[in-house]
Amino acid sequence: MSRRLHLSFACGDYDRVRALQDGRVRPEGIDLAFLPLGVEETFYRQLRHHEFDISELSLSSYAMTLEQDDPPFVALPVFPSRFFRHQSIYVNSRSGIEKPADLVGKRIGTPEYQMTAGVWQRGILAEEYGVPVESVHYFTGGIEQPGRPEKLPLDLPSTVRITPIGPEQTLSRMLADGEIDAIQSASQPSCMGRDPHVRHLFEDFPAVERDYFARTGIFPIMHVVAVRRTLVDRHPWIARSLTKAFEESLGLAYDDLRYRSALKIMLPWLQEHVTATAEALGE
Repeated sequence: MSRRLHLSFACGDYDRVRALQDGRVRPEGIDLAFLPLGVEETFYRQLRHHEFDISELSLSSYAMTLEQDDPPFVALPVFPSRFFRHQSIYVNSRSGIEKPADLVGKRIGTPEYQMTAGVWQRGILAEEYGVPVESVHYFTGGIEQPGRPEKLPLDLPSTVRITPIGPEQTLSRMLADGEIDAIQSASQPSCMGRDPHVRHLFEDFPAVERDYFARTGIFPIMHVVAVRRTLVDRHPWIARSLTKAFEESLGLAYDDLRYRSALKIMLPWLQEHVTATAEALGE
């Protein structure tokens, strides 16, 4: 470890990694070239081309790479994105959907079938609300921009119905027009708020999500930090060095949230929100 490794790291611009981005935290033995990229660009470039030494990566996509003959990545116990996804299911009220069970037999849009948000949503709907995965017809494609192929090849049971949408279609427009009945996604479609018929499936989603956590203890993991396996094989110590640095950066982000002299985030009751969240989820 006498010579520092120079490694690239592609990740979203999050508070919990900002100390790694601005240099307040430096992993032992490593110089990080931090690349603040959007998740879709990061995932595509890493999964298709293995462009980065270290990157944020979709949990479900990472799990799929483990089935490859030569798995290219090693995940660290670091989770840059965790999210309750009940709030990210949108429905067209004209489709007769009043409760989750009404999704049985419906047409549901999802940007990519293998994306982590959709995996969690399908699992929750199946296990908690009686909506089997096979009971729905899925349509895949871009939410706002046409064209979004799966980043990894799928090998699914014949009972799972998936149809890619047309090259000029978008899921947001299809939901507003009633061509699909719902969207499961990580992002909110633009028709939400514009079309009076488009709404959240779980309209009181904060209460639903708090209840879900209280019953299960699960705060869903969306993304992991993954390192090239060849790097870990050559330099096993980097896994511990990076994990320690991420923990330190996370601690500084918590300090910022609790800073009271001046708000570092433009929410007037930030401290009360932080306290309430800690009471609900724990530290």
